[in-house]
Amino acid sequence: MVVRSSIGQELAREYNGLCLGVPASHSALQLLLGAKAEGLCTILLSTKRLYDAIYSKFHHLLDEALIVDSWRELFEDRNTRLLREKNTVLIPHASLIEYVGVDTLEDAELPIFGNRWLLRIEANWESKIRLLEKAGIPVPRTYRGPEEIDGLAIIKLPGAKGGRGYRLVTRGSHKDIPSNAIVQEYVVGVRLYTHYFYSPLLERVEVMGMDLRLEANVDGLARIPPRVLEELGLEPSYVVVANIPVVARESLLARIIEYGERFNRAVKEETKAAMIGPYSLEGVVTEKLEYIVFEFSGRIVAGTNVYTGLGSPYAFLYWSEPMWMGRRIARELREAFEKRRLIDVVT
Repeated sequence: MVVRSSIGQELAREYNGLCLGVPASHSALQLLLGAKAEGLCTILLSTKRLYDAIYSKFHHLLDEALIVDSWRELFEDRNTRLLREKNTVLIPHASLIEYVGVDTLEDAELPIFGNRWLLRIEANWESKIRLLEKAGIPVPRTYRGPEEIDGLAIIKLPGAKGGRGYRLVTRGSHKDIPSNAIVQEYVVGVRLYTHYFYSPLLERVEVMGMDLRLEANVDGLARIPPRVLEELGLEPSYVVVANIPVVARESLLARIIEYGERFNRAVKEETKAAMIGPYSLEGVVTEKLEYIVFEFSGRIVAGTNVYTGLGSPYAFLYWSEPMWMGRRIARELREAFEKRRLIDVVT
């Protein structure tokens, strides 16, 4: 396989130190705490509003803060130059992708922890499903038009919107579907969001944990009798409000590990570059114990926040110490820098 190189790798060759560039929002606090646990420098990248509201309260986790008026300002030449001078590696997450867009991140003149080309695949629904299928991972049916709907389906809007705008439809109730929406078969079962980490240094996939998402108002509606829902005309919505930790039954673990390894291989083949660091497979386990994956995330997911400072039972099996995703990222970067292999974990 031809290995793809990136501007981030070329820039990282010149680094004589290491600092984590952590964008505010999403999973910033656990990333900052993880960097400190591994003895690394931290730079928070934030708007003033977010800094004042949240991160000023945790200043002990910050070595520096780069405060900007708008997110796109972060990627102006003067700021990327400043961050490079401080030997900064950028840690992308969903909020940053939503704020600045894939094009900006793909062209960013900064080393990025992770596979920057995977972010573009994640942002395109057809590419995302095609990659899962290439990995041999079962996915729900995608309906190409309302006329194809023959059962219960869910409408999803593209982008990292935390479930905002999602709704259920059936064959007879599919009016006003947005032109940019995705219509996917709704699989009935238990939602399971699995967190993985691929280490280029150790050449292994690690299962880092699992979570469930609490969504408003669908989780609240489950407590209301169906006749009342019908009488009041209440419709479910799927805005993510919180996450809770999960441990799957052990008989599922072999499949969960296999899917993580399949996905890792498919990413390498599709992008011509290594899968680096965190990713997530997001799906449903049916009553037949099938794991049907409806989406993936090619970077850290907010569901990993539930293990901050504690670690998950799965991560403990690898490390025999508290290990959460923010710390795992920091450890991989620290060890890569110490072994003079930083270019192997950035793009």
